[in-house]
Amino acid sequence: MKIEVKNLTRKYGQNKALQNVSFTLEGQKIYGLLGRNGAGKTTFMDILAGNILSSEGEILINGEKPFDNRKLTESICLIKEGNNFKRDLKVKNVLKIYSYFYPTWDQELAEDLIKVYGLNMNAKVKTLSKGMESSLGIIAGLASKAPITIFDEPYIGLDAAARKKFYEILLEEYEEENRMIILSTHLIDEVSLMFEEVLILQEGRLVLQEEAENLRSNTCAVTGKKEEVEAFIENKQVIDKKELAGMMTAYIYGTKQEAHSYGLQAEGIPIQELMIHLTQKEGA
Repeated sequence: MKIEVKNLTRKYGQNKALQNVSFTLEGQKIYGLLGRNGAGKTTFMDILAGNILSSEGEILINGEKPFDNRKLTESICLIKEGNNFKRDLKVKNVLKIYSYFYPTWDQELAEDLIKVYGLNMNAKVKTLSKGMESSLGIIAGLASKAPITIFDEPYIGLDAAARKKFYEILLEEYEEENRMIILSTHLIDEVSLMFEEVLILQEGRLVLQEEAENLRSNTCAVTGKKEEVEAFIENKQVIDKKELAGMMTAYIYGTKQEAHSYGLQAEGIPIQELMIHLTQKEGA
């Protein structure tokens, strides 16, 4: 599947949730879609899933627009952090509806996951705890086997053990049958090693799109005496820098080996830290 995002803008009154965003996603990968609250992530995912229209620009999936396109929407499963299902439906009815809608539905996987998460098939959605409702969303998303599967904070209310189980099953299913998975989360440290490509949105704009391995290899935090660090970073792309008592730490695009050769301390920047530094300043 190929997703082309072209000059995408979405307005709500005078506010722009997305502002002239352009990028391409292609191939069977696990993408991390990151950003702070209000960055435009959920709006983008809703447009991608065909739930809403853009104000300007467009999204094309294999050359077609997703809105009001049944052939495409059968290939896209979006699971949000809540309100995915009608409250009066029973769990078994929710899964039955999803099995009718998605041609790629895996009923055996759904039944296995029901046992893993201990859901009562006859329970109504409105009686489920927040964690159990999130479990139902995870089951629906994974069992859909949709070529484009999108999870937007899918595990609200789940404890650490249940989240870990989700990550393990997600990777198992991805390795068994690759698909494009877009995962948006604030628990970046828990999942960053799964990401193959990272996108970061800030105030409705794309501030970074990069292969995750490149980010891990080519960004670092360099620490040393202020004048030495300043000299080292003079011609480098600096993400952020901090000073304290004559010492400086600079977050840069560069390698640890290069910094070490200058006698400076250097360590990798976790993707969560990188996202924070890229988005913490106004106009970043």
